[in-house]
Amino acid sequence: MSTRPRFHLAFPVVDLEAARRFYVDVLGCGTGRECPDWIDFDFEGHQIVAHLAPEESSASAHDVDGKAIPVRHYGLILPWDRWEQMADRLRQHGIPFLVEPYVRFARQPGEQGTLFVRDPSGNALEFKTFRSDDAVFAR
Repeated sequence: MSTRPRFHLAFPVVDLEAARRFYVDVLGCGTGRECPDWIDFDFEGHQIVAHLAPEESSASAHDVDGKAIPVRHYGLILPWDRWEQMADRLRQHGIPFLVEPYVRFARQPGEQGTLFVRDPSGNALEFKTFRSDDAVFAR
């Protein structure tokens, strides 16, 4: 088991099989336990769980860098090369970007690459990267 704590996140989906295709086929997640109403996914060692709950979607957003960023979102911080590979993988699968990959705070503390996509149920995912782990909380 990892010495770093893992997070657990449960989120609503409108179609479990569409969620399975996206998280397994597109993002490369493994699966764990499941039942007719939910599926566990291995999200780089973190447990995320898709729960069938079509009535629970949210579309609120904030303006960040002139882009509408969904308030409710989750994702991963990846090494820079893996972030670029994820962007390529999403493109290869024809997944539209909610926010195209770009770099924020270039040559400043907290420089980061970020991109946003939606899963088939409309849940927003952010994949980001930093030049250094020390920059994750830099001001």
